[in-house]
This record gives sequence, structure tokens and C-alpha cells, in this order.
Amino acid sequence: MERKNYRQGLISAVFCALLWGFLPIYWNALKPIDSFIIIFYRIVLMGLVCFIACMVKMGNIKAVFAPMFASRKQTLVYLAAGVVITINWSIYIWAVNAGFVIQCSMGYFLEPLLVCLFGIIFYKERANGWKKLSLALAVCGLFVMIIGYRQLPMISIGLALSFAIYSAIKKSVSLNPIQSLLYETLFIMPVALLCIFYFESQGVSAYGAGGGFKFFLLMFAGVATAVPLGLFSSAANKLSLITLGLTEYISPSISLILGIFLFKEPFDMIQFSAFVIIWIGLVFFTYGEIADSRAAAGTIEKTDKEEARP
Repeated sequence: MERKNYRQGLISAVFCALLWGFLPIYWNALKPIDSFIIIFYRIVLMGLVCFIACMVKMGNIKAVFAPMFASRKQTLVYLAAGVVITINWSIYIWAVNAGFVIQCSMGYFLEPLLVCLFGIIFYKERANGWKKLSLALAVCGLFVMIIGYRQLPMISIGLALSFAIYSAIKKSVSLNPIQSLLYETLFIMPVALLCIFYFESQGVSAYGAGGGFKFFLLMFAGVATAVPLGLFSSAANKLSLITLGLTEYISPSISLILGIFLFKEPFDMIQFSAFVIIWIGLVFFTYGEIADSRAAAGTIEKTDKEEARP
């Protein structure tokens, strides 16, 4: 049974990473629909997909929404998470359609390192020497970009920072991801709907810009977000964090390849050097995760033996 769960979890994680990796093709296919209109539709459609999924699983509206207002603190947590993840989505979709897929890829390579840093700062988590070295290399990679181009890679930093903040906020949420995402999206949906109605009244509509086929494609924006998230949730329950973390590097790798070879974005020695430094950092980071996992397993085994003594 355990082997079966591992296999199912690994399949879910890989498919999730593949979908996330190839998503730039989907968002790019929606052009010439304006990126902000895509973002507003995605918010609304995401909320609808999550609501339908929760209703299918739980059966009634009361069960779906009961935990939402359990406490004022939790409500504020969902509101903050919704705002931050909307910022992340907005940067990502705009950047993909503006021709910055490679910068998006760098952002998601930096993200696990930044999440680790936030854990150290805000949750007093301990980092071994390998992880500290990986964080130092990530900073070096960014400095290569800053010195080489004389400007900050704002898209990469914005994506990594917003998702790291989102992860830190979500650490206090114990609900299943789909229900949690419904609550987060629910606060943003009224604003998104108002924006859609405004653009429609101004003659700047998704249907008018992209035609019938592009508008039809846009209707899958909610599914394109919910399906990978559901797969990720399934994988998280069946795999170790190390295995899950390793599969997360698949999606930015695919995006990087797409950016270079499909979207023909410029990729020079400055970017290549920065990526190499960050990749080396990720190798050390992964080794640090393995070391921590082995240490934790050793501690548990030692405790079990001590408890078993007469």
C-alpha cells in the first residue's frame, strides 16, 4: 500500500510540474487579449472552479463556508493570502505575455531558497551549512544580474518574493488547498467582476480582442490553475518533502527551455552565469534538505528505541 501511495504521489507531482512548466504556452496563446483582462477572468473562474470542487466533495454550502469566518484572525489570513497570490498571478501572466518567460523561470528557481530564508527569519527555523551556502549563492546569482544589466531583475524578485510571502502566510492555514484557495479568491472576486464589467462597458472585452476561439480558451483559466494545485495537494500527502521539492524544479526548467527555444527570448552569458550559480545553490540546498531529513529520521529512531526500553 505504501509503495502504491508513493507511485501515485510521484505521478501526481510530475504531472503537476509538467503542467506548471508548460502553462506559459497556454497564457501566451490567449494573446491579443490584454493581460489584465486575463488576470480578472482567471480570478473569477478560479473561484467558480474551487466552489464547484468543494460542493462536490462536501455536499452543502454550509460545510463549504463554515470555517471561513471561524475567527477574525483566520479571515484576515485568507484576505492577505488572496491579495499576495493575486499579485503573484498578475506578475506571472503579464510577464509571460510581455516576453519575460526566462525571468519567470529564474523567479521560480529562487522561490524555494527564499521560502527557506523566510522560515529562518519569521519562524526561527534552523538552516544547516549547506542551506546557508545555497542562499549565499542565490544572492551571488542576483548580483551577477544586477551588475551585468545595472538593474534589478524585478520580475524574478517579484515572483519569488510574493510566493515566499504567500507560503509564509499559508503556514498557519490547515484547510485543504482547494477550500483554502476558494476563501482567498472569494475576497478578490467582487473586485475582479467589477473590473470585467468596466472593461466590457468601455468596449475592451476579452471576446472583442481575441474572438470566439480565444474567449473559449480563456474559459479554461480556472481549470488550468485548479488541476495542478489538486495534483500538488495529492502529491504532498504521499511524498516526502525532499522528493516533492525536487519535482518543483521541473517546471521552471521547462519554462526556461520554452523561453529560449519556443519564444526566442534573448539568453546571454550574464543570464547563463546567473542561472549556473543559482543551480549550484539548488544542488547544495537539496543536499541540505537530505541531510536534515536523515538527521530527523535518526532522532525519531533514537526516541523510539528509548521509549521501547523497559
